[in-house]
Amino acid sequence: MDTSLKNKKVLITAGPTREYIDPVRFISNESSGKMGYAIAEALHQMGADVILVSGPVFITSTFPKDRIKNVLTGKEMYLECKKYFDSIDIAVFCAAVADYAPKVTSNIKIKKIESETILELQKNIDIAFEFGIVKKIKQKSIGFALETNNIHENAINKLEKKNFDLVVLNSPNKNEGFGYNTNKITIIDADLSVHVFPIKEKKEVALDIINFIEKTYQEALPENHNLANSSVSFPLQF
Repeated sequence: MDTSLKNKKVLITAGPTREYIDPVRFISNESSGKMGYAIAEALHQMGADVILVSGPVFITSTFPKDRIKNVLTGKEMYLECKKYFDSIDIAVFCAAVADYAPKVTSNIKIKKIESETILELQKNIDIAFEFGIVKKIKQKSIGFALETNNIHENAINKLEKKNFDLVVLNSPNKNEGFGYNTNKITIIDADLSVHVFPIKEKKEVALDIINFIEKTYQEALPENHNLANSSVSFPLQF
């Protein structure tokens, strides 16, 4: 496949994080990592130089194992990603990093003593936000958002706050997001145009997202790419 993304250095995050309360208990979410891995596999096949920073997942993947950096916590994911901030061309923040982590982590299993307990949380580091602060003009970043209310407003706030070039809205509905092989997405670009896609296999969704990444990275797509056939586009209105 002829693509302008060949040899481009791409950082992708995928999967959930685990924020440990003690050695056997943690806070996490239902992210399977399938979307991030699908994007990584497709970009690798196109000849991009991809680094995949992955939380704990259970995926059989064709992506080269030596290009996967396995982490557990949000802090570990940030420290691994930070190593590549200066050298990458594109960052795709697909991981579902826990928003909060326990303020205190026990080194031993916490015993069940009282009928009630209080777990104090602190805000986790926001990897995409940190990259947005140091991002160079030629670097591009893509974020993901799963929203259940005020969908477009929240997505645009995230796009602006984190200095994204694109934000991909995931659907929280059954068969359309976490844990499933299919996904239904909407992409909002820097011009605040909205591009709505039908439900598709995640491997197909990955190609739709990559087309937009390529479009963002250069002024025009090659002639053999035709976004008009795969999405419905309209200006954002409130």
